[in-house]
Amino acid sequence: MTETVLDRMTDADRPVAERLWQLYQHDMSEFRGSFPSPEGLFKAGRLPTFFSDPERCGYLLRSSSGPAGFVYVRGVQTEPRVMGEFFVVRAARRSGVGRFAAVDAMRRHPGRWEIPFQEENPGAATFWRRVATDVVGSAWSEERRPVPDKPHVPPDVWLMLEVS
Repeated sequence: MTETVLDRMTDADRPVAERLWQLYQHDMSEFRGSFPSPEGLFKAGRLPTFFSDPERCGYLLRSSSGPAGFVYVRGVQTEPRVMGEFFVVRAARRSGVGRFAAVDAMRRHPGRWEIPFQEENPGAATFWRRVATDVVGSAWSEERRPVPDKPHVPPDVWLMLEVS
């Protein structure tokens, strides 16, 4: 694993966050059936709220090679904490960088966590179950929940765990 750090995002990081968001949305389009706008851009979605809502925060994952991804956390001041969005650039995947970012973010915000992902995304399904086990052993559970306003997509899987 190259040297990596997880830095709390500031407004100065917004341009990088917006560019990485496009890559994230492109990855998610495979599982959500979403397309970019006629201008070729995906919607900003919840991204702006991670810069403006005190209940949310973002972290930029930086490697010695450049920006490597992001972690967006909801429920910063209240529980449960939610792994809002999580992304690692393809070049950094399967190197331990994602695990580092996920565990670091959870340890910065101890308490009850919920982590949603799509079962039809086999990489994410394997990754999140492995991270949950690494962090709390077998003391986690999961359930399926419908995706709000998207009855055409399969329910998301939500992992629940307590991080001390």
